[in-house]
Amino acid sequence: MSIESAKAFLERLKTDQEFNTKVVQCKDAEERRAFVEQAGFSFSAEEIKQVGGELSDSELDGVAGGGCLVDSCGLGELF
Repeated sequence: MSIESAKAFLERLKTDQEFNTKVVQCKDAEERRAFVEQAGFSFSAEEIKQVGGELSDSELDGVAGGGCLVDSCGLGELF
């Protein structure tokens, strides 16, 4: 697990709309975790929260179309 993987995941959420949509459409944390791991990302809930806390407001707006902050869409519950 790594901070680097968490950062790469958030960057992909911002730049890949199809990936973003698939993450948001996962029905629960378990499905989200499996999808994210299958996509090659490995990070803990603490790591994604830490990275999410490092983002500026404008960067957070870009994650999941502005509708998904780390805790509000369950990304903090990935692991």
